[in-house]
Amino acid sequence: MIFSIVITGVIAATMLSGCQSSGTKVGNAEQNVQDAKDKVVVAQKELDQAIKDSIQQFRQEEADRISANEKSIAEFRAKIATETQEIRAKNEQKLAELEQQNRDMKTRLEQFKEDTKDNWDAFRFKFKHDMDNLGQAFKAFVVKGK
Repeated sequence: MIFSIVITGVIAATMLSGCQSSGTKVGNAEQNVQDAKDKVVVAQKELDQAIKDSIQQFRQEEADRISANEKSIAEFRAKIATETQEIRAKNEQKLAELEQQNRDMKTRLEQFKEDTKDNWDAFRFKFKHDMDNLGQAFKAFVVKGK
């Protein structure tokens, strides 16, 4: 009889602890899910900040390139002031075209809105390509004008 009471007690204790551990497991699983969600939120905020920092750095670098182009335009304009009227007119026209392209690039850079990473990547790729082309045009003009 004592043996059956002990067995019943052991079975009851096992069943109670089994129910508790199941509830505890569910609670732990819920906590793990919440922790994972919190980590995703933090990671997304860090990614957003990294994108904003990247955009700011890109804007500064390209603004510096645009300023360098403006300086080159001013220097070359001063240099061609002593040329003959025919050569000066031809160079002034090309210089005006390059200056307009440079202003257009500056406007594009200023007007870009930071909305999505995909739009940012596409803008950055196209803008950099166009700035590289403009830089090549400046170099070709300066070499040709020497």
